Amino acid sequence: MELYVDTANIEHIRYAATLGCITGVTTNPSLLAKEDPSIDVRQRILEIHELIGGHLSVEVISTVTKGMLKEAEEIISWFPQATIKIPIIPDGLSAVKELSKRGIPTNVTLIFTPTQALAANNAGATYVSIFMGRLDDISQNSSDVLNDICEIWDVQECESKIIAASIRHPLHIIEAAKAGADIATIPYKVLMQSLKNPLTDSGLEQFLSDYDKMQTERQKILNI
Repeated sequence: MELYVDTANIEHIRYAATLGCITGVTTNPSLLAKEDPSIDVRQRILEIHELIGGHLSVEVISTVTKGMLKEAEEIISWFPQATIKIPIIPDGLSAVKELSKRGIPTNVTLIFTPTQALAANNAGATYVSIFMGRLDDISQNSSDVLNDICEIWDVQECESKIIAASIRHPLHIIEAAKAGADIATIPYKVLMQSLKNPLTDSGLEQFLSDYDKMQTERQKILNI
């Protein structure tokens, strides 16, 4: 399962890029606004891609097909490698169908049910993003939903790649991987949490302590 980082923070992306485990980035208007309401979106997107390469989803703002297509064309004009992120609404599906005909990759977002995922796949979506955390927020079991979608994908041989999104904690990453999601897109904080374990810290501390003791004893012997 591939890992993307879900952020617009350039310093977080710069560090994540050094780890070697991240192959893409997802953004949305909320993440961009969180960094700086006056941010130059175009400049930030190009900075992100220069740092990490690979997949980069860029979301449209319009909620009508014509507006989405116009925004997508504009994004592609200055960033040809972009994946266009589109909400799972009827006008969004129409836009996905048209962009698919043009060979422009799309990431259909805000998916919460298997039927929404199927509709996005049939419209030609390159990626379908299932929002786990937001499902859990309304007391729906996100793992059950993701498992249903992955099972349908296996049975029907659907082509869209499944992104587990709205990841809230490391357990979501494990659940996504077990279900068979192609990608998990993870907030920076959760990514860093997933790499830590107190046993790793104590084990490393013990290794270093034992090494220092060994070196001290060796030095005593050499000085005799």
